[in-house]
Amino acid sequence: MFRLSHYMKQLINPSPVRARKGRVRPVVIWNLTRRCNLKCRHCYAVAADHDFPGELTTREAYQVLDDLAAYKIPALILSGGEPLSRADTLELAHRSKSYGLYTALSTNGTPIVGDIADKVADIGFDYVGISLDGIGKTNDWFRGKAGAFDEALAGVRACKERGIKVGLRFTLTSDNAAELPDLLSLAESEGVEKFYLSHLVYAGRGNKHRGDDTDWSVTRSAVDMLIDRAWVAAKRGEPLEIVTGNNDADAVAFLRWASSVASPERVAHVRRHLEAWGGNSSGLGVANIDTQGIVHPDTYWSDYEIDSVRKRPFREIWDDVSDPMLAALRTRPRPLKGRCGACAYKSVCGGNTRIRALQLTGDPWAADPACYLGDAEIGLEAKSEDSERLVVTPFRGKSHDPAHRFS
Repeated sequence: MFRLSHYMKQLINPSPVRARKGRVRPVVIWNLTRRCNLKCRHCYAVAADHDFPGELTTREAYQVLDDLAAYKIPALILSGGEPLSRADTLELAHRSKSYGLYTALSTNGTPIVGDIADKVADIGFDYVGISLDGIGKTNDWFRGKAGAFDEALAGVRACKERGIKVGLRFTLTSDNAAELPDLLSLAESEGVEKFYLSHLVYAGRGNKHRGDDTDWSVTRSAVDMLIDRAWVAAKRGEPLEIVTGNNDADAVAFLRWASSVASPERVAHVRRHLEAWGGNSSGLGVANIDTQGIVHPDTYWSDYEIDSVRKRPFREIWDDVSDPMLAALRTRPRPLKGRCGACAYKSVCGGNTRIRALQLTGDPWAADPACYLGDAEIGLEAKSEDSERLVVTPFRGKSHDPAHRFS
């Protein structure tokens, strides 16, 4: 995750660079269940509205949570499916908070009403992220349910009414990119504290619909818009925090933009901060536990299984350096190829999101096809247009016609 607003503030009020020291413990994203009342086009968990066999029992989940707390992970994100469709999710969250863990909830927002909203508030989640994929019918089409937008917005408002820190989560695709300005305006009008833009990752239904990914020019325009909005917020001291995920080229785009508004010394300072962060952190600063207790390098690496928490504790799995993929993901610099391997900003983006390269080429170290930066921008010699890029051609059939979608 690229914390755009955080690094933007470094241009105005610089602070000392804090490099990682010693063992890196990961933020754990825990998919508690695949059950969900919606059916999103880009769902990496391929969730559906029914029970799935083999999910961890409450007793097993408690044991995992106890181990995570003893391991002193920095944060726990409870996700799904829709995590609130699991009966014991709030009990697990309460136990997590009792350990002093930073505990967040990643939800579609629709269940957060009435008594459930009160319980969410009572637990004291550090953050609740609610996903929207557009305004009104656009969101409803993406999420496979009429009225989903209104229900999710009601969840946002229920959180705000109860003093819960809440943010909007938005996955950018060719079908909803035009609604980014409206979603930013919605975030401002509703007074949410965070806006998170996720680039499409080719996993689960996101892989099935990877032709919906944005063209590079559209991606760049969206990132430029977020940079401009974050800059205004930083200068005005506004509380809105803007972050992006799943395309660490955003950090490079920001760094290059910074050179147009700040001194070379200040830009160099920001670069040192970004290099201390290191870009993509799959398998190092991020881990995933799925509904069956299988540990993965992150939520999008569902086809790569490290081990199961049913066999041994998470801390033993994560500290076992014998796993070849974990070892490679933790190597700096990573064994990157093509444009990514030759890029002058590897220390900033960390090689970006490896799973896209894996899905398209079978090689996790090939160039990330979603890098929208030109050769000159990443320090390569000028070549023929789009050389060495993997082209993901968006489908332009009638299903992309708004009149067809909403009829």
